[in-house]
Amino acid sequence: MSLLEISELDAGYGDIQVLAGVDLHVDDGEYVTIVGPNGAGKSTVMKTLVGLADYHDGTITYQGDDISGLAPEEVVRKQIGYVPQTSNVFPTLTVEENLRLGAYVLDGVPADRKREVYERFPALADRPDEPAGSLSGGQQQMLAMGCSLMLDPDLLLLDEPSAGLAPDLVDDMFDRVDEINDAGTTVLMVEQNAKEALRRCDRGYVLANGQNRYEDSGDALLDDEDVRKQFLGG
Repeated sequence: MSLLEISELDAGYGDIQVLAGVDLHVDDGEYVTIVGPNGAGKSTVMKTLVGLADYHDGTITYQGDDISGLAPEEVVRKQIGYVPQTSNVFPTLTVEENLRLGAYVLDGVPADRKREVYERFPALADRPDEPAGSLSGGQQQMLAMGCSLMLDPDLLLLDEPSAGLAPDLVDDMFDRVDEINDAGTTVLMVEQNAKEALRRCDRGYVLANGQNRYEDSGDALLDDEDVRKQFLGG
């Protein structure tokens, strides 16, 4: 059974429909990437999963439970981590305070989880009392991922994690996602850097105009001539 199963998903914003019959599944331990042109509906998939876009129809099943249309606070309690593309940290709060907020649905802040986050992201461990807004773009992205990892999620949703990063930091970001997945966390990622994302992932989906266009292993999609011409720049 898949960890996450999306079937015939219609969703959007108010009366505006963005997704039309999207199908997607993620197995336990997998690393799956969604790519496609701007406006394809990639981020809307993520936002619908976590209750930030309007669910219209279809089913979203997580660990065997129907979570279609759940509110964000209910989704978080399912231990699904989500890192949005923008506004993903509280800039006036310290690194430590941001991490504590990442665990707000728990009874307390698990010291072992915080320690693991600092071990995974040493740059944060060096600056626990500094405001998040003083961090570099790459460090803020680390902090956003660290906040989601405070819940020890079974599924981590990443929306355009390389967006806005300097070119020399993009490979480092992908390496960290690889490490998170290798440590046992299932990853579903939307990514603008399609070629690199497909090189790294187990499977990929290509969306266009809110619908499925292709699904295959990352390597197979990279080798597909039609996918390369239409979506990967040749």
